[in-house]
Amino acid sequence: MTAGQLADLLDGRVADPDWLAGAVDRVARDPDALAALFPAAGRRCGRGPLSGTAPRSETGGTDPAGWTVDDAARVLLLTALPLSGAALAEQVEAVYRYGSADEKRAVLRALPLLDIGAGGVEILHDAIRTNDTRLVAAAVGPYARHLDAAMWRQAVLKCVFMDIPLTAVDGLDRRADGELGRMLGDLADERRAAGRTMPADADILLALIGDLPPEG
Repeated sequence: MTAGQLADLLDGRVADPDWLAGAVDRVARDPDALAALFPAAGRRCGRGPLSGTAPRSETGGTDPAGWTVDDAARVLLLTALPLSGAALAEQVEAVYRYGSADEKRAVLRALPLLDIGAGGVEILHDAIRTNDTRLVAAAVGPYARHLDAAMWRQAVLKCVFMDIPLTAVDGLDRRADGELGRMLGDLADERRAAGRTMPADADILLALIGDLPPEG
């Protein structure tokens, strides 16, 4: 997904398209304008679903399933910033830190489209520590490739704890390993002892990777 494709998806869905076009232009000329425009996107653009089809799950990253109009509008504002590297990461971190949950989710969804390298990893760490399923799901999208193996496994385990469908985890088939299998196995044992079950998708994953040798 690119900023241009998001703009195409927004066509005809934005409550005030002139406001959004003006906001994108202002941010491109003056990055400091983002602080006031970013929170206003929900009110001025609308909060309805971006796509016409019901989402299968609360997915993260740049898959538009589950996105709202204000998500996409805020992502466009972030991609309009004429910055890169550390300067861009600083602006993005500021709107995340002071934003509402909806604003934080938009930042997480924008990260794969921004020229910041691994500069947004601390934002992912913060989102994964929360108890907001929307933020955790968004944090395990494509940008999670920048998480180290240990933190990525903890994020997957958090999804299982919170009953977030594992379809939210980008690259799960590539990164799932024996150590994750060991962790899932321990969790399954704890849940069985407490008379509880594992989510079906976690059971399937465990069956696939449970026999792989753990790390080290």
